[in-house]
Formats: sequence, structure tokens, C-alpha cells
Amino acid sequence: MSKKAPVQKNDYIDEAYFEDLTHDGNGVTKVDGYPLFVPNALPGEEGRVKVVKPSKGYGFGRLVERKKESPHRQEPPCPIYNECGGCQIQHMTYDGQLQAKEKNVRDVMQRIGKLHDVTIHEVLGMEEPWRYRNKAQVPVGEKDGRFVAGFYQKRSHEIIDMDKCIIQYEKNDEVIQHVKNTCEKLGIRPYDEKKHKGTLRHIMTRTAYTTGEVMVVLVTRTQELPHKQEIIKELVANIEGLKSIVHNVNGKKTNVIMGDETHVLWGDEVIHDMIGEVKFAISARSFYQVNPEQTKVLYEKALEYADLKGEETVIDAYCGIGTISLFLAQKAKKVFGVEIVPQAIADAKQNAVLNNMDNVEFKAGPAEVVIPEWYEDGVSADVLVVDPPRKGCDEALLNTILSMKPKRVVYVSCNPATLARDLRILEDGGYKTKEIQPVDMFPQTMHCEAVANIELV
Repeated sequence: MSKKAPVQKNDYIDEAYFEDLTHDGNGVTKVDGYPLFVPNALPGEEGRVKVVKPSKGYGFGRLVERKKESPHRQEPPCPIYNECGGCQIQHMTYDGQLQAKEKNVRDVMQRIGKLHDVTIHEVLGMEEPWRYRNKAQVPVGEKDGRFVAGFYQKRSHEIIDMDKCIIQYEKNDEVIQHVKNTCEKLGIRPYDEKKHKGTLRHIMTRTAYTTGEVMVVLVTRTQELPHKQEIIKELVANIEGLKSIVHNVNGKKTNVIMGDETHVLWGDEVIHDMIGEVKFAISARSFYQVNPEQTKVLYEKALEYADLKGEETVIDAYCGIGTISLFLAQKAKKVFGVEIVPQAIADAKQNAVLNNMDNVEFKAGPAEVVIPEWYEDGVSADVLVVDPPRKGCDEALLNTILSMKPKRVVYVSCNPATLARDLRILEDGGYKTKEIQPVDMFPQTMHCEAVANIELV
């Protein structure tokens, strides 16, 4: 028989103590071991909580009164923080954020990975944890007859109109305002997702960290973009550093931002940026890390853990547009990169040419299929690097690693929970996790990246 929750809806917990934070920034308090998730509560705080939504394994509550405040509590500097769903922990000092992220990495390594003796370093944070995002993509809509563009309100699809976002580059704020004002002036209809009518769905912009080059992407429901020439003229006249204006068509009823059809309206197909000494061409659809300053920190740590002496063969699974592959190719004898998205592989090959690197080879396909094929063809990796999506490594890829037995595995993770799960599998297969370095790529949110240094025992 299933155990009944110890609380019911509308119950009050008078002496709630908050011991932790969830992955989306809610405070965690427990009643007889039953967790209640409460927004706007920080670890170490105490207060009175009203139970809002109990379910079998956990529930949600609302903080009615705060009786003890955390020393890490601060006033969020963003004026729309309480409405917007973009950040989760602006009400926490940056030092507190880094401590919470380190605790989260430690907890999942012990709970999920059963890794009790692995060295976990302090999180590598930013000196200035604001204005770090090089890419902005905002939905467009209409509110009270006005053209609005911003972020979705928490837990809704209501757009919060926004002039600036303090975690994005100031240049991106400026670009979005120019696009918004131009489209409103020319009478371009914003998209209405309920009626599936209107033209402009999203405005996306990227600003390259090192070169300052700017790309604007206009995502429309319709094949035609009205007043195309006027838009180009206005944006070119007003946006310094503009190198590319792109039109993307997404006619589907979907939450996915980009459609399959992309045309360059003006300028180049790509903008260029540098991470360390490596140059990258970035197209409208390229996956490129949004925090270039911390990306360099992350990749340098991956390169350090790879411990390359110049004679090694390296395989980079989930290589994307070749960012880590090309970083590694600076020190390795040969790098093989694999990625399931064909366009990303085309970009990776272009980036290799851009950097005059001829010791890299890229192939499109699932890593768990391509790497065994390479292995059968006699390609044996000394070092294998993985940088998988949030769901972690495919089971077949982990089995391939255990069969191939590279001396070192460097695991770059955007989800500590799936990292812990995969490390357990590798440890059970004869590997030892030497150390884990968390890196804060997304200040003001609960997301944390980590690099694990793993060796064959």
C-alpha cells in the first residue's frame, strides 16, 4: 500500500526549516521526511509555509512568513525578476549561488553515483556574473494592442515586455530594441500562438565576444517577410558591427523556436568568434556556448584533464561544431569528432579549415554507432572526450568506452545528475574518477556544468 503524504492542501507548517535548493531554485523543507518545494526560500532560512499542492512523493508550498533570513539573501537587481522565468536565483548572493551549486554536485555524486571519495573542487565562478550571454532569443507578441518582445512569465506563455536583460550582452538588448521598433513602425504583425496567426514569432541575435560581429535572425510563421528591404535598410543603418541578417521560417504549431528553412537576407551566412586561439564560424542554427568567457575556462580544464603530450589519438563524442575537438587538436596527434546533426559536422569541417588544422576528422552519425565502426577499422583512442546533452551518454556509447578501454575519459557535463549515473557505470567497468571540476556557465540560474577526469585503473 502506498504511503499517504503527511500533509494536506491548505495545511500550515509553522516551523519550516529550509535545507536545500531544487534544480529550479525552490527551497526544500521536509515534514517527516516528505519534501515540500517552496519558491523564494533559501537554505538556512526558517518560516511558515502553506501547503499548496501535495502529491504522493513530494509537494509544493507557499512561504507565508519568513522568520529567519539567510545571510546570502539579496534584493534581485532585475526589475522584472519576480515575473520573468529566465533566472531562478537572483535573490541569492553570488557566493551563495556557487556554494549551492557545489553542494548540488557533491550530493548527486554521493546519492546517484555512490562516489563518496572523489575530489570535487570549488565551483569556478565569474568575476562579473552579469551580462554574460552572447545570444538572445525572445518571443514576440501583442498585448493591449502593443507590440511586445521579452521572456515568458514564470509557468505561462504570457510575454513580459522587456527593454533590457541584465544577464545578456548590452549589445543584444540594443539590437532587439532596434528590431522591435523597426517591425512595429512598419506594421509587421506579431505572432499569436493561440490563433496561429501573425508574422513575426521570435527575434534572435548573437554578438561575438572577441570580434563584436552581430547576427540578427527573424523567425516568421510565413514564407514572406513583409517590408524586407525596409527592415534591412533600418537595421544596417542602426546596428554597429552587423554582419548578418537571416530569415528563418517556422510555420508549425510548436514551442520549438527555429524552423527548417533559413535564408540569408543580407550580409554573411556566419559571424566569427574566438575561444582562446581557435576561431569559429557560427551560423544561425549553430550550437555555440552562450557564455564564451566561461567556455574558455571549461575547455581549458578539459584540455588539462586530457593531459595530451602530442602523440595521442583522441575521440570527441557529441562534437557539435567542433569546439572541443579543435581545442584538443592543438595538442593531440589526431582527433576524431562525431555528432548526430549533419549541419553541425559541416560547420565543424569548415571550422577546421578556418584554423588550418588537418589533424581532425569529423563524421555525422550517432556516437554509439560511429565509434564502434572506427574501432573495427583500427581507430583506438588514447583519450575519449564526451560532452553529451542533458540526458547524458547513450548506454551503447558507455559500453563502447568499456570495450575500447581508452586510458583516459574526459566527461564534460551540463547535468550533474546524469554525470553521476554515467560515472557509476564507468567505475563499475574498471575506471576511476580522479576529480570533478564544476564550472559556473549560467550565473543567476541553478544550472552548473562540470568536467570529470576519469582514468582506467
